Order: sequence, then C-alpha cells, then structure tokens
Amino acid sequence: MSGCCGHDAKFEGVSDDYKRRLWIVIALNATMFGVEMTAGHVAKSQALQADALDFLGDALTYGISLAVIGASIRARTNAALAKGLSLLLMGLWVFGATVYRVFYVGVPEAEIMGVVGVFALLTNLASVLLLVRYKDGDANVRSVWLCSRNDAIGNVAVMFAALGVWGTATGWPDLVVATIMAGLFLSSSFQIVRQALVERREVARHGHAEA
Repeated sequence: MSGCCGHDAKFEGVSDDYKRRLWIVIALNATMFGVEMTAGHVAKSQALQADALDFLGDALTYGISLAVIGASIRARTNAALAKGLSLLLMGLWVFGATVYRVFYVGVPEAEIMGVVGVFALLTNLASVLLLVRYKDGDANVRSVWLCSRNDAIGNVAVMFAALGVWGTATGWPDLVVATIMAGLFLSSSFQIVRQALVERREVARHGHAEA
C-alpha cells in the first residue's frame, strides 16, 4: 500500500478484514503476555519480562485501534499519541528495571528463555503475516504495525539472549537484550508521536485554508 509518509491518502483501518485480523492478533498477544510474564518470573529473565510487557502493550494498542477506527482524525491522532506515550513509559520502565538488575544480577534459566522465545516468535510471525498488508497507513494503523514488528524483533533478541546466557553462564546477555528492547520501545514511541503530530498539523492547516 502507498501513502506511508503522509504524501498520499492513508489507510485508516475502515475494513472488516482489517478488524478481523486485529481481533485475532489481540487474542494471540494477550495469551502470550500471560505465558511470557509467568515464564520470565520463573526464569528470572528481564528480557522475557520486557518482551511480555511488549505483548501487553500490543494487545492494548490493538484494542484502542479498533475503538477509534472510523473516528475523526483528532480522535485517531489522540489515540496514536496515547499509544506513543505508553511505549515511552514501557521503554523507560524496562530501562530502569534493567539498570537495577545490573546491581543485582542473577543467572536466568536459559532453557526456559529459549523454549518460550520460540513460541513467542511463532506467535509474532503469525501476527506480522496477518498485518503486513496494512503496514502503511495513518498514525493509528502505523502504530499497530510498529508494535507487531517490535515483538518479532524482540523474540529473536530473546533467543539470542538465551544462547548468550547458556554460553557465558552469566545474566549479562539477558540485560543487554532488555536494554536494546527498551531502546526499540523509545524509537517506536518517537515515530508514532511524530506521525500523529504531522497528521494533526496537516488537518489544522487544511482547515484554515478552507476557512
């Protein structure tokens, strides 16, 4: 699809097919949040818990996206800004928790990290495949794609962390991956907020021009 950078008309999510896909992805993400957060606690893995938090953020993001489909541009950009802020907060939380763990490092259970990481990756690949045809759209739709992409990248990173923990018998690979994921949250937050503000300015400018 075209119109990714604000130059052409953007897909706004008004599609029964898109809504059905979102409902499926919401169910997948909510389920994996519970599984991965529990596994992260058992395995003492900061990377797993960070990825679980990303699953929760995605489920909430998709729910908000469904709620504002077909709404005014102001409502949709407000939703996108809220999601951008939530990603910012998640990134800061993961970063802060990771810094804390640096001073209290235990060795995570690499086997649990690896097995759960595989299941999470399969879940996210399914989500990405469901949503890839709608990856270019307004800020609201774009935020959905970015969150799905984050999860897939995060799961690959968790699997590398598991290998690192197993190979080094230390918790440092886990903490490094958690820090990288925090940076990914912050980067996505910036992209979503920036696009939402650009769209809001375009609407305001066109409104003044028509007046």
